Amino acid sequence: MGRVTFGVLGPVVAEGDEGPLALKGPRHRAVLARLIVARRRVVPVERLVEELWEDPPAGGVGAVQTFVAALRRVLEPARPPRAPATLLVTRGPGYALLADPAAVDAWRFEAAVGAAAKLPPAGALRRLEEALEMWRGPAYADFEAEPWAAGERSRLAELRLQAVERRAGALLGLGSAADAVPALEGHLADHPWREEAWRLLALAHYRTGRQGDALAVLREARETLADGLGVDPGAPLRRLEAGILAQDPGLEGAERRGTAAAGLWTRAAADYDRAVAAGARARLESTVGLIRGLAVTGAAGLETAREHRVAAVSAAEEAGDPELTAKVIGAFDVPAIWTRGDDPLLAERIVTAAERTLAALPAGSDTARCRLLATIALETRGARSARGPQAAQEAERIARRLDDPGVLAFALNGVFMQSCTHAGLAPRRDGIGRELVDLAARHGLVTYEVLGHLIRMQALGALGDFTGADAHASAVDRLAERHELPLAGLFTEWFRALRLAVDGERASAEAAYRAAAARLEEAGMPGLSAGLPQLSLLCLRLAGRPHAALDAAEEVRGEAPWGPYWPWVEPLALLRSGRRAEALAALRALPEPPADLMYEALTCLETATALELGDRSALKGLHDRLSPAAGEIAGAGSGLVTLGPVTEWLTAISAAIDMRTETESEAEPEAGTDA
Repeated sequence: MGRVTFGVLGPVVAEGDEGPLALKGPRHRAVLARLIVARRRVVPVERLVEELWEDPPAGGVGAVQTFVAALRRVLEPARPPRAPATLLVTRGPGYALLADPAAVDAWRFEAAVGAAAKLPPAGALRRLEEALEMWRGPAYADFEAEPWAAGERSRLAELRLQAVERRAGALLGLGSAADAVPALEGHLADHPWREEAWRLLALAHYRTGRQGDALAVLREARETLADGLGVDPGAPLRRLEAGILAQDPGLEGAERRGTAAAGLWTRAAADYDRAVAAGARARLESTVGLIRGLAVTGAAGLETAREHRVAAVSAAEEAGDPELTAKVIGAFDVPAIWTRGDDPLLAERIVTAAERTLAALPAGSDTARCRLLATIALETRGARSARGPQAAQEAERIARRLDDPGVLAFALNGVFMQSCTHAGLAPRRDGIGRELVDLAARHGLVTYEVLGHLIRMQALGALGDFTGADAHASAVDRLAERHELPLAGLFTEWFRALRLAVDGERASAEAAYRAAAARLEEAGMPGLSAGLPQLSLLCLRLAGRPHAALDAAEEVRGEAPWGPYWPWVEPLALLRSGRRAEALAALRALPEPPADLMYEALTCLETATALELGDRSALKGLHDRLSPAAGEIAGAGSGLVTLGPVTEWLTAISAAIDMRTETESEAEPEAGTDA
């Protein structure tokens, strides 16, 4: 049996890999529950005896020892006889349950609520809903009469009420005030003394245009508090009532503000349609601006933008004007963080059009030329071709000559996309991110500022500076919330799953990866999502364990889910089936990984297979490829996955090569003897 998890947000339960564990009688459960309440601290045997019985029997200590022994057999059935326990341990005068922080639902719930407080509304809402779903009933439900459980039950109940209210606050922050009303009304029916809930309900009504209902809620709150507790409403409720009566604009939510914006948009679009001729160049240029804006609004917008972009480029080329075509192609300067494209065929068409337009541009069109070159660098991301790096280098050279921050930011994005040609380039990418953050912040280029922070988040993760990486992830979340850039949060969510993996919190990391993967399904970024959920779990099994190829191969269930990563996973699948010769052939047939942010991760997958097979030739080449990244965290430069320190992989390779060399030397006949 592997890891054991515990549930106390409802009746007390324990589960292993194969399902619920049999905890025998109520006092066995009571001992387990009391140790969970202690949160890994020692509970003396004498105290357990006093708390388990109102009138402790003479043999109470022996009985507790019997309960503990029975629990140990259930929790660690594979433990050899007389081997020390590792989960329910003896410490001094008592016992402690050394459960992992992620193994107890109450501890996970508390951590999730704390984490949600630091997230923008969208991230907070997801985290709080996941946290609230952990509850199966009142905490420690089978011990509600026990004094030793009272304090913890009360604390968790209060935290649950706060989570419900924070969820409502997140809905209000997202402009979904109407969705918050039903939950708040049910919440107040059970907990009428919660002033924050009354405030949120009144505000939700006000933001949905129901001012009378909002004031009625505040009157009901005043009467309830006065009749039940003999107190007047607190300052937050009084301020809200005054604000509603004064029609304070600061109380408006996204719905009310959005109505005015929608009306303005409709009028302006109609006026533009009347004023600008149907065939005017301005229409095509303006259309590209709309497409660019659409690409950062979310998954549906991104997918639609890709479709419209091809049509816009085709329309520009049909006009036979290279300068117009260059504007249309180069105007799509949407910052890109992932180094694998979403649509290879579209990218090929854009590059082909850009190359044709470059050849046709008149002399002196430096800005247009720079944007076309940057586009080529972006659209050839991940390819093993000299053209991408050449285009990036030339775009950067031209951009530094021009006095245009936007053009330079676009060119730097192209340079970033071509910065994964081999391992160990995280410092270079960090420099690109640093310049982008500074440039964008000075010139109000918000989307490029987000890009710079994301690049630094990835690069500093690779370099092991997670304090710095965390700061950049938080900066991304703040900017994304303020400027409505929902796709940016996908990358910070995956990064936080990676952080858990780096910290060794495997169960929490796995849960975080699965949650992130569920959100990724609707992201509209197949270049990122294809195969990533499965790869993240495979890397989690291998992290810091170069010789764990066969263990990691348990994650491999078939080819379909792995997308572009299958060639590097297939040798593991063959090993898992015992087909070592075929695994060796598949390993030796592997090309060098694409020039993208997964380079080190895929190289480590190769290494794990080569170590298992003892392929000295492959290991020597892998050592050469990984050496430039010595001192980095393998895979963490992706911002998505990690396989542990590169030095551990290099050490394992060196040891395997040395061992094989030594074995071969021993097998050679000594000089002067018969072969």
